[in-house]
Amino acid sequence: MSVIVVNKSNFESVANSEKPVLLDFYADWCGPCRMVSPLVDEIAEENPQYLVGKVNVDNEPELAAAFGVSSIPMLAVMKNGKVVAQAVGARPKEQILDMLK
Repeated sequence: MSVIVVNKSNFESVANSEKPVLLDFYADWCGPCRMVSPLVDEIAEENPQYLVGKVNVDNEPELAAAFGVSSIPMLAVMKNGKVVAQAVGARPKEQILDMLK
């Protein structure tokens, strides 16, 4: 699966996915976000059992506010429409995968 660009118009369908959801909150100008982004892309390609989305906080300030994003990159994992894990800052791929378990 490829990464989905998440915005307020498709957020409900993403949040209510049957699969665990990994959301990457980022901005194009953010250096650590650029380090995490390729890892998130790899996870999406290698793990079809997960739904992986990216939220540009500059384009989607309402979604960022709804998740309480105060620092980026921020990763959030949702299961059954609820946030079950969050992490702020760059993380290695293994730590991101562990969040999904």
